[in-house]
Amino acid sequence: MSDSLPIENDFDDGATDDAPTREDSAEMDALEAMCRDRDEERDKKLRALAELENYRMRVNRERIETLKYASMDLFRDLLPVWDNINRTLEAAEKTPNLEAIVEGVRMIEQQFIAVLEKYHCTKIEAVGQAFDPNYHASVAQLPSDQHEPNDVMHETQTGFMLHDRIVRPAQVVLAKETGN
Repeated sequence: MSDSLPIENDFDDGATDDAPTREDSAEMDALEAMCRDRDEERDKKLRALAELENYRMRVNRERIETLKYASMDLFRDLLPVWDNINRTLEAAEKTPNLEAIVEGVRMIEQQFIAVLEKYHCTKIEAVGQAFDPNYHASVAQLPSDQHEPNDVMHETQTGFMLHDRIVRPAQVVLAKETGN
């Protein structure tokens, strides 16, 4: 039959070949450039994160090392005290002069206290003070006419502070009212 109608191609966009046009090529170039930029930014971010993690690990190692040897100067200053204790013990074995030995031990005590003070470790003054549970630990109470109640009469163990913190409280004996 000759009455047939021509078939139209609904998908015909007017292009005659499958080759990309200049617009398509420019869009592809722009897309590739954006992908490269994205990849470069991702790489920069990953490198920055890796550098940050390396920095954290290095700082942590240095902090641990610093803490590990923080007391080095203290021990260097205490070793002469130890040397003097040994010298005093050797002298005590060789001499019957007890007074000289006691004087040597007192000098060592002064040297030791000086080292502690150099590192801001100070004795807590207790005897004659009013009892303060922040600085003192009461081990006993005894009647006394010479002291006010709850005043420290005697110290059984010296207390020490490092800066503003208690290393150990002073162990003390407190006065209490006499039972007349």
